[in-house]
Amino acid sequence: DDKEATESSGINAEYGQKDAATDYHDQEKDKMLALDTLAAYYVRLGRKEKNRENRKKHFAKATSLYTQADKIIMYDQNHLVGRAHFCLLEGDKTDQADAQFNFVLAKSDKHIAANMGKACILFNKKDFKLALGHFKKALKGNDNCPASVRLGMGLCFYRLGNLDKAQMAFQRALQLDPRSTGSLIGQAILHLNSGDKEKLHKGVKLLSTAYGIDSANSMTLNHLANHFFFKKDYQKVQHLAQHALQGTEVEYIQAESCYQLARSYHNQQKYDQAFQYYYQSTQFASPSYVLPHFGLGQMYIARGDNPNAAMCFEKVLKIQPNNNETMKILGSLYSQSDDSDKREQAKVLLQKVTTQCPEDIEAWIELGGILQSCDIHEALNAYNTAAQIIRDNINEDVPPEILNNIASCLFQLGKYEECLTHYETALDYCKRELQNDESYLSAITVTITYNLARLYEALHEFSKAEDLYKAVLKEHPNYLDCYLRLGCIARDREQIFEASNWFKDALQINQDNADAWTLIGNLHISKQEWGPGQKKFERIIKTTNDKDSYSILAIGNVWLQMLYQPTRDRDKEQKYQERALAFFKQVMRQDPRNMYAANGIGCVLAVKGHIREARDVFAQVREATAEMPDVWLNLAHIYIEQKQFVSAIQMYENCLKKFYKHHNVEILLYLARAHFVYGKLEETRRILLRARHMAPHDNLILFNLSYVLRHLATSTLRDEKSGLEDVVSAVRNLELAQRFFTMLSKATEKQKYDLNHAGAEARQCTDLLSQAQYHVARARKLDDEQRAIRMQQEKAKQELESKRKEEEDKRLKEEEEKHQAMLAQREVYREKAKNILIFTEEVEPVRVPKGRKKKDDEPIYSSGDPSSDPDKDDALNEEEKAQKKKEKSERKEKKRQARENKKKARKERERKRLQQEKEEKSGKYTSKAFISDSEEDENNEDDDKEPERKMETTPAKPIKSGVLDSDSSDLDDSPRKKAAPSKKRKKFSDSEDDSDVRAEIEADTSLNDRQISDISEDDAPPPPAAPVVEKKIEESDSDDKEATEQATEAVSEDEKIESETVGGQEGLVSETVTEDLVSETAPPEENPETAEELVSETVFEKEPETPSKSEEKKKYSALIPL
Repeated sequence: DDKEATESSGINAEYGQKDAATDYHDQEKDKMLALDTLAAYYVRLGRKEKNRENRKKHFAKATSLYTQADKIIMYDQNHLVGRAHFCLLEGDKTDQADAQFNFVLAKSDKHIAANMGKACILFNKKDFKLALGHFKKALKGNDNCPASVRLGMGLCFYRLGNLDKAQMAFQRALQLDPRSTGSLIGQAILHLNSGDKEKLHKGVKLLSTAYGIDSANSMTLNHLANHFFFKKDYQKVQHLAQHALQGTEVEYIQAESCYQLARSYHNQQKYDQAFQYYYQSTQFASPSYVLPHFGLGQMYIARGDNPNAAMCFEKVLKIQPNNNETMKILGSLYSQSDDSDKREQAKVLLQKVTTQCPEDIEAWIELGGILQSCDIHEALNAYNTAAQIIRDNINEDVPPEILNNIASCLFQLGKYEECLTHYETALDYCKRELQNDESYLSAITVTITYNLARLYEALHEFSKAEDLYKAVLKEHPNYLDCYLRLGCIARDREQIFEASNWFKDALQINQDNADAWTLIGNLHISKQEWGPGQKKFERIIKTTNDKDSYSILAIGNVWLQMLYQPTRDRDKEQKYQERALAFFKQVMRQDPRNMYAANGIGCVLAVKGHIREARDVFAQVREATAEMPDVWLNLAHIYIEQKQFVSAIQMYENCLKKFYKHHNVEILLYLARAHFVYGKLEETRRILLRARHMAPHDNLILFNLSYVLRHLATSTLRDEKSGLEDVVSAVRNLELAQRFFTMLSKATEKQKYDLNHAGAEARQCTDLLSQAQYHVARARKLDDEQRAIRMQQEKAKQELESKRKEEEDKRLKEEEEKHQAMLAQREVYREKAKNILIFTEEVEPVRVPKGRKKKDDEPIYSSGDPSSDPDKDDALNEEEKAQKKKEKSERKEKKRQARENKKKARKERERKRLQQEKEEKSGKYTSKAFISDSEEDENNEDDDKEPERKMETTPAKPIKSGVLDSDSSDLDDSPRKKAAPSKKRKKFSDSEDDSDVRAEIEADTSLNDRQISDISEDDAPPPPAAPVVEKKIEESDSDDKEATEQATEAVSEDEKIESETVGGQEGLVSETVTEDLVSETAPPEENPETAEELVSETVFEKEPETPSKSEEKKKYSALIPL
């Protein structure tokens, strides 16, 4: 019906165009309407046309008609909307259509057709929210809009994720138009994606309904093809997808149809057809449709085209950067690349996969394979993680492939015992499961057996390794690697011909095998057969089109070795250098990061004499890798050329220790050369003997050892001061070197040294031996002379020692006698001063109240004073009172003098203190108390005054318990006991044994000249003055009180008097009778057992001061009876 209506409207439009020539009102508007109607007719014909050429013709007519209508009324809204829809249908004029829709909507924003067209443009631009808004405007403008508006709204809701409203829109569209295939397909997709089986069946029924309504609808055909693909009905998939591809011109629908065809062929393993449709789908698909690129990448992998495959997966990863499958495949492709950057990128991708999905076993295995070439420890961790996941999650045994990879990592780490365990476990697994998959497991068994043989070879169990290699060859005679390993075992045993035969057997299997030719070439080079070795490497280069870097490097090394041959041609050295440099540069051009080529360039620079440049090259290579021993050795060679022998020796030793475990003959030769150039011949000989023990058949070591022995002997014989033993040893070494050189000069095979040089050295040794008798005689004569001199020196030494011992004994004897004499004198003095401070009268302890006593209070009197009795106070005669008054005035006068001489006295004390410190440092100590014959004060003004007492005493031993120890050991005159005098004044009371107290007081108390001078051996010491109890003097007049305060002020600045309780008894000491210095004592009631007698002790500083007479009088006035 629609077709008939379209044809009739087109015929009527054509007749109307012919009859429109009549002029009438609004004729132009009618003419434009006729043109637009006819253009819409041709647009509809073109849309339904299957043939592309016919479609173009219809569209061309429609374009011509719209152009004619533009000339009549260009800005008519209906005309612009129709033309905009035509541009939208053409596909490549979307911007023009958008401009026309915007123009119409600017004038009338509720224009239904314009809103729908604008919504379609926004939907194609992925702006679904705005598109939905325009659909809603169209719906608001006319409630009776066609079902296509509801369909558009449903599609927008679906894209925005609002599936419920999308379902409602599709249902409403079906209510308005039950034959709306778009709504049926929309509802079917919602049901198919729900995952519910009932809805899944319902969705398939909806697709079948849509197919029944319009069997040519490409969308319906593609979804039905996708449904049958999961049912594995590939014939229906291909039939439906093929019809969908032919029934549409929309590219993204065509891309989906091609993708359905491609993956059906892919599952049928028809890779050529699959590749064709995958590629065609990528041409139609938009950039966001990545499924065809994923399939195309798989097809490239099947064809072995990894670079193009990587490009396809990179496109997928660009759109979906977190897709694990894509990252795994791309990481696997990058891991097979020779580009280090690609390999690093592969590691990053696989690490990202393992982070996002830690239980992905394939990702862990791929990551381990990548890391195995750069980080063995991390590779081992990756394999172990995969194995642990299999054990824990899958609850199965670890496959032998993973066990083999773990063992390979352990082998590279040197953990041979663990490696052996994993290989044996893998072999047991293969034997146990061999019946289930014999073909695959038998192949795995061969690989594991070969690896196990390599392990035995590393463990130096060569017989087991040979047995395993030969067992593999019995089952697989073409296993080429076994031939190569057997040849290497023979080569390490120095069985060169047998090794060559094994390598030739490998070449019979593969004539172009580069490894076999390389090993044969290395055999020739080890035998210094430079020509045959060079030819083998040149053959490899030809077969690989100059791409084998190892062979090119080997030829460069051959030309470099020609520069070090003893029989080299000096004229061709420049030629050899240039050729070696050319080969090394060729390798650098192919691989700019090849460290071995850079190292070779450094060697050539060093040979040319560019030492500094060569050192820079070696330093850069060493920074790039520290695991290359050659660069360590070359740096050491450079140090020798720069005369830095210590650095060179250290570098050789470090290289020997790090890479060869102190066991490498070549490096020992380098180290010996460094010591030889440094002048350490003995160390050189020791190192060469060590190398000789490692390689006893190496004639080069023997030549160098003989050369060093000859130099050692020559230096010893030329030294006129050499001893007889050294000369005899040098002659023996010279004879040994002469025999070695003679033997080496007659060698028949090609050697690493010059035979003529060996003969010349032998003749030189013979010449030196002819002069040996003279050197021996000279050394014997010198030895006899030195022996005689040593005997004389020994005799003189013994005599001197004997004399010194006698003098020492004499000195010790004199010191002992002197010490005994001093002890005797000390005993005499102790007997003299034994009872000097014994007090006959008992002292009654008196309680002194705290604070200052008032004048009204009773005065306190000394307990030993005959005039202290209060009852006899009135009996004092006038003479005594006058005497007291006179003494007070004298004290007042002397107090003023004391203040004037204060500074001088302080200076004198400081001087004497410094003097005493100096004597203490020099070891001079006062051994006992002594009595000065005279005492003269520097400020003495009254010569007729009573002589004062001055004492110099040794410091008393510190008392810890409060009671003096009567042991005589305290009086020892050791300097250490006299060096630390006590600074506190101590008060003691008589104990049960008064002699103990007196003995201690003798060492600490000094007497003045007047008291001591009256003592003799026959006379007993006079009774000492009674100890004075510290008291408060009651002053009757203000003058006496003022004088007392001034005296107290003068004395308190220089000396501080401390009161101390000893042994639980109260003792009081007073140096000045003053009110300010009254100390507190415990009441007698609290101490009932107070001693009856109090003893006053005077304690001095380190050096006794020399006070003025007035001060001394004040100081000792307490000892004078009132």
